[in-house]
Amino acid sequence: MPRPVTPVPRSRTPFPQEGLTRDAHGVPRYTKVPATLLDLLRRHVDARPEAEAVVELGGERLTYGRLWERAARVAGGLRARGVGRGDRVAVRYAAGTNWVVAFWGTVMAGGIAVAVNTRSAPPEVEFVLGDAGVKVDLPDDAPLPDGPPYVTADPDPTDVVALFYTSGTTGRPKGVPTTHEAFVTSAENMVRCLDIPRTVGPELRTLISVPLFHVTACNAQLMVAAYVGGASVIMPTLDLPGLTEALTAERITFLVTVPAVYSLLLRHPGFAGADVSGVRTVAYGGAPIAPALVRSLREAFPRATVINGYGMTETASLITVLPDRDAVDHADSVGYAVPSVDLGVVPIGDDPSTGELVVRGANVTTGYWNRPAATAETIVDGWLHTGDIVRIDEAGRVHIVDRIKDIINRGGENVSSVEVEAVLLSAPGVADAAVLAVPDDVMGEKVGAVLFSDRDGLDVAAVIAHCRDRLADFKVPQYAAVVTDALPRNAGGKLLKNVLREQVRWGAPLR
Repeated sequence: MPRPVTPVPRSRTPFPQEGLTRDAHGVPRYTKVPATLLDLLRRHVDARPEAEAVVELGGERLTYGRLWERAARVAGGLRARGVGRGDRVAVRYAAGTNWVVAFWGTVMAGGIAVAVNTRSAPPEVEFVLGDAGVKVDLPDDAPLPDGPPYVTADPDPTDVVALFYTSGTTGRPKGVPTTHEAFVTSAENMVRCLDIPRTVGPELRTLISVPLFHVTACNAQLMVAAYVGGASVIMPTLDLPGLTEALTAERITFLVTVPAVYSLLLRHPGFAGADVSGVRTVAYGGAPIAPALVRSLREAFPRATVINGYGMTETASLITVLPDRDAVDHADSVGYAVPSVDLGVVPIGDDPSTGELVVRGANVTTGYWNRPAATAETIVDGWLHTGDIVRIDEAGRVHIVDRIKDIINRGGENVSSVEVEAVLLSAPGVADAAVLAVPDDVMGEKVGAVLFSDRDGLDVAAVIAHCRDRLADFKVPQYAAVVTDALPRNAGGKLLKNVLREQVRWGAPLR
């Protein structure tokens, strides 16, 4: 029999809770937000058609009026090719205006945009196209569909408008249906929790350096900018010189990336000359962050708040946010529940505050695409099981302990790879780190550290000594491998530990 869910209290959450009601199943939902994505976009098209909506660095710039016109013509072209309500359209353009126009055009046609990972190998792409049952495929070299302008009438908030595929780190990727309501709910959460201005001036200008097929870029940036009438500035590919130049040239106000990229950015020679006076929000997630890096971000962006966040493809982006006030003192936490979700813990032992995190809310998917068995395994009694082991502190903040599958069992002692990674990241010279289990005949598993440094001559002995001062002896890595290339991560910044396990060859154990 499954263990009962222990609800996470909201008594000390710092985020506004007004405007929420609970449906017949107890799920919290917003009452006064745009009903659909088209309602969201149309209000800015009507009010500010000449305002900039989308910028592709080195490419086009689209106003809200022009974005609507272009997308409506794409919708007309898709309708001419047989796309009706609920039909799937694969969007495979590189990050830029074509991707954005194709996405909105698919929504206007009444279809479902399938956000295909453009880094996938051909067999992986073919799997997604077949799994989604795609009617129209839009590869990167294809022209945008074109036809008489068309906008579907009366879409329902519960209509699925996008399919995002999970990273597939444990087998075939799974399609996650995302509705109008989930998109809008996610955007409202971001605005509330990150204190993003709803009124024009100062205008939000977000720099998107993550691929648009990932929810971080699409849901937490592109749709949030559209929600408040701001601009999405898109980097087709991430490069640090281009990022530093864009900060000044595009008057960026809102940044989102993983801690490793921030660490490299702050040390990049061009960053010292960048004008960051307009940056108001510096957000991060996807990996542990050292308190020293948080302090460095505050110094580097003196007028910005620094925010940590945690979410999943299945939750249409963020489900917890750590506010600026807690950013340094509680850097090991991902924060409090966003207003539209309930959090719970399924205990794994006697402590009810530690166990698997479960979640429910209007932004949480109700199931996987054509995967009833996976759905039944992941969503139980209305709660989505995240697969993450967490600890809830006395204030209701969430601390990620580890993925269930990444806990290292060293001779009966459980070691959190996340905890060890956080300590490694605070060691001098370490730009990124991953902790893996190393098979051992006696102990079962031992702790191995994969270290990436952008400096020559990383002192591994000093790194291990740093760990010994901060960790119990059984948690200190007994193996270490130094790599010269950045650690493999998916588009959202999650470490691809399955790839690392195949790549890393461990040497002799450390003394």
